[in-house]
Amino acid sequence: MKITSIKTVKLNIPREAPQTKARRPTWNQTSPRSLPINYYPEFSRLPGEMPGMGGGQVWVQVTAENGTWGLGACSFGAPSASVIDAVYAPLLVGRDCLATEYLNDLMWRASQRLGDAGHATVARSAVDLALWDLKGKLLDLPVYSLLGGPCRESIELYATGDDLDWAMELGFTRFKLTNPIHYREGQEGLNRLKEKVADAREQIGSDAELMLNAVMSYNVEYAVQVAETLRPFQMRWLEEPLIPGDLEGHIALKKAVPWMPIATGEDHHGRIAFRQLVENRCVDVLQPDLKWCGGLTEAVKIYTIGEAAGLQTIPHGGANSPFGQHFAMAMPESLMAEFWLGSDPGVPLEEVRAIPGMAVPVDGKLVPSDAPGFGMEIEEGWIEAFGSGGGREYYQT
Repeated sequence: MKITSIKTVKLNIPREAPQTKARRPTWNQTSPRSLPINYYPEFSRLPGEMPGMGGGQVWVQVTAENGTWGLGACSFGAPSASVIDAVYAPLLVGRDCLATEYLNDLMWRASQRLGDAGHATVARSAVDLALWDLKGKLLDLPVYSLLGGPCRESIELYATGDDLDWAMELGFTRFKLTNPIHYREGQEGLNRLKEKVADAREQIGSDAELMLNAVMSYNVEYAVQVAETLRPFQMRWLEEPLIPGDLEGHIALKKAVPWMPIATGEDHHGRIAFRQLVENRCVDVLQPDLKWCGGLTEAVKIYTIGEAAGLQTIPHGGANSPFGQHFAMAMPESLMAEFWLGSDPGVPLEEVRAIPGMAVPVDGKLVPSDAPGFGMEIEEGWIEAFGSGGGREYYQT
């Protein structure tokens, strides 16, 4: 079955306002957090206002010669779309749409001069995910069955966000906090962070797992100080403390605080970056993002590298997309998944479901859709060309 069309698109999903009134605005509108750019105080610490965070989501629609189509997504807007339009689409049209490993390899090899650890890999994610969705539809199987079948009855979740009371009410028992400080804030920042984590630990109790998401805002020296500061609070892990390119820093950090589990990977793109982390034993949990790391095919390669070293792979934002849900359902050493809880407290999750057909958490657990592909219930009329000028389209001639 050949690919006849690849398009960069956007989804215009009809939205209805939640029927349930919110108790208060979500933490996502009010809780400051830090990114590397916040080295400079002039930049906002609120989402949507930080440089490097924008661009929007890019969807890809891949169509087979019988008219069946699949959808995949990636982030960072027009730069990602341009790689898909200029490189991947003309490369893949006319080839066997079921040959996911081969098609991924073609994209990987074609992107080496484009910088395989950046936008080229992010863009590849959307195409690869669309191919898996299409494959599942053509074979009438959910993607987790294509990966070998379910290895658990449901996926255990942890909640990311600062609305801990709401997360607990929803049945979560594992929690990850946002990070409000940058390394240039020194001892004053450490004191604020300690107060935040102490309050959280008191609220959730001593038996609940607690993590902190630093999002690349520390250097090695400060990450060591953070680890020492948080040692009394029995952290499950410290997440992404350093920028992804600093392999030597990751090695030094792990040697300095061997008792603190380090999780990272959302901004490490592609198999080689993860192989280097694992080879140097400087990470304890691998966190590829399926919409950034190169897609499902690449995530499975990353998982295999980690599994062989005895490490878990828990994708970034895994439970917030059907892609990560199906991965977690099929991979034994993916023992839980992240659910980024950014909706207003009090509003049931089914009223703010991002994608029709996608499962939402119930009592801190989740069971993915068993419909073909990723189970997304997207009507073709909701699919529009990407960008104001219209997305480019490639057909087999």
